[in-house]
Amino acid sequence: MPLVDSFTVDHKTMRAPQVRKAKVIKRESGEIVEVYDLRFKKPNTTYMNTKAVHTLEHFLATFLREKLPDIIDVSPMGCRTGFYMTLFGSYDEREIEEYLIYSLNKILEAEKIPGSNEEECGNFEDHSLEEAKEVAKEIIEGLKK
Repeated sequence: MPLVDSFTVDHKTMRAPQVRKAKVIKRESGEIVEVYDLRFKKPNTTYMNTKAVHTLEHFLATFLREKLPDIIDVSPMGCRTGFYMTLFGSYDEREIEEYLIYSLNKILEAEKIPGSNEEECGNFEDHSLEEAKEVAKEIIEGLKK
């Protein structure tokens, strides 16, 4: 059985926060799909709680698309240390980091969580704007180092 891509990365030495190009898929048609590891917390050391992860997922899915309209998906990692972002096209990690910082700054300014009502969300009570803002601020500071 082939290993999942993320299982081939040494999580003991992984830096966080960081933006890492995790995978590039080149289709026969010439189309390129890239997967980015948006690592917020150091694996096996610190984690985001579920309310922060859920709220960040809603915000990142919204705000990253303002700069990257070809996003396929932004998904939280089950380990709660970050997110995977999948998109069409070819980008540089620094460019993705800039767009991530842009999105995190917009979270700090936000007064409302997008898609967080009963009609738009499958677990609408599992959100925390305050906790998402705390994580966003921490990641911005960490990426600027």
